[in-house]
Amino acid sequence: MLTLTGDETLSVDFRRNCLLLDVDGTLLDIAPTPEAVVVPPGLVESLAALSTHFHGALGFVSGRTLEMLDALFEPLKLATVGCHGAEWRFAGSTEVHRLRELSEEVKKRVREIALVAPGVTLEDKGYTLAVHYRLAPEAGAAILRALLEQRAFFASQDLMILRGRAVLEIKPRWFNKATGMKHLMQSPPFAGRIPVFLGDDTTDEDIFRVLPDFEGVGIAVGRAIPGASRVFASPANVRRWLNELSG
Repeated sequence: MLTLTGDETLSVDFRRNCLLLDVDGTLLDIAPTPEAVVVPPGLVESLAALSTHFHGALGFVSGRTLEMLDALFEPLKLATVGCHGAEWRFAGSTEVHRLRELSEEVKKRVREIALVAPGVTLEDKGYTLAVHYRLAPEAGAAILRALLEQRAFFASQDLMILRGRAVLEIKPRWFNKATGMKHLMQSPPFAGRIPVFLGDDTTDEDIFRVLPDFEGVGIAVGRAIPGASRVFASPANVRRWLNELSG
């Protein structure tokens, strides 16, 4: 496994490859709350230049909503998969494709669980529900127990529990980041290209598993992940590489 500190050269072909990026923990440093993340100066400009180099074959694959991603990287509007695959927008389009939202009963039950301790916050993305406990790490075990007590109900709704970095997320089983990525890979300018994907969290593992179907390259961030051939040490190293790649 090659660990990239940001100084090594990692080549891509702007004509043959496409570049897909997770955001939190991969492109941006993890923050205490989702709203507190910082987009460093120059990053949007680097991404805009790369989008031009790749002829539009650059996109985000994130657990955040498209609306949040557009706000973070304004005025950039890339091809994007949001909410772990529940919504997506093709390159050069303003149309957003969306799956159905969670029921109010599901939201009510998870909302009550999120009241377990001060500092725990519920992020309602419509299609998924994220319970964040980075500000109350001691509450993580209690939140997980409470969610597991709802397993029978979640199973009846075909829902699953995702474990992330100081977050537990409830989402439907019928979509994930890999299904979202496949939507992009079937559309121009991604179709026929070899994907290079960068991700850091458990929710990114679905993509690493399907990359061989596209002869793709997986690059993990912060830790080794099965299916990733290389590892960047941190988001800062990713940003440095992207800046160098943008020329």
